[in-house]
Amino acid sequence: MTPSMQDPEGADSRDTVEPKGSWVFDSEVALSFDDMLERSIPQYSVMRDAVTGLGCRFMDAVDGRATVIDLGCSRGAALAPFVERYGQTGRFYGVEVSEPMLDEARSLFTKPIKQGTVRLERLDLRTEWVDIDASEDYPNQLTLCVLTLQFIPMEHRQRLLTNAFDAMRSGGAFLLVEKVLGSSSSMDRLFVDEYYQSKRNHGYSQGSIDRKRLSLEGVLVPVTAQWNEELLRQAGFHQVDCFWRWMNFAGWVAVKP
Repeated sequence: MTPSMQDPEGADSRDTVEPKGSWVFDSEVALSFDDMLERSIPQYSVMRDAVTGLGCRFMDAVDGRATVIDLGCSRGAALAPFVERYGQTGRFYGVEVSEPMLDEARSLFTKPIKQGTVRLERLDLRTEWVDIDASEDYPNQLTLCVLTLQFIPMEHRQRLLTNAFDAMRSGGAFLLVEKVLGSSSSMDRLFVDEYYQSKRNHGYSQGSIDRKRLSLEGVLVPVTAQWNEELLRQAGFHQVDCFWRWMNFAGWVAVKP
């Protein structure tokens, strides 16, 4: 990094979001969210492409005539490729607790919202569930949960996954992406150290890394990969497999029998 990219105190000028307390998905975060994820998650575009590619296979199996639900849709990045590809045949439902994030998503989907193919709603997944009419014409075939479950308190996660399973048609898929813990404290430390090095390589200052880590404590609560897989199986998904992993990030596809 050249000196011109840093301020006099050594803080990276690209650290556009500086937490001042516990992490909150406010308007400042919403505006820079996609760039922040791109810089914070190694192989981010690989993960996004994998989610889209796998999801499309399940949508193609029913000629696109199904409902896609995005739990924690944020700005709509995960839902957008499906709206673009299946906008003439499918229905799309995004839920998000952050109003600033929803405002960004509404701007992205202005036309399909007016057409009635996309519906966005403010919803707290800790206490509420998706209320849609998954009719025979548009049964729920695909549910996305990308970097969302980790922000849900532990006591609500199993119920959320069970609700998702119950709302899904047979043969439908649940795509889960999460930050995870290593299987042991030593492996977790190894992965975390490599992750922080990756963030430094992408322009984050050490001060910014430390502040974000502190702000997320108690807000983002990861569990092991094995624990996430067990939650999916307890919900009723018998076919569960990991489709992507980088150190302390992982993605799974779970299919309803």
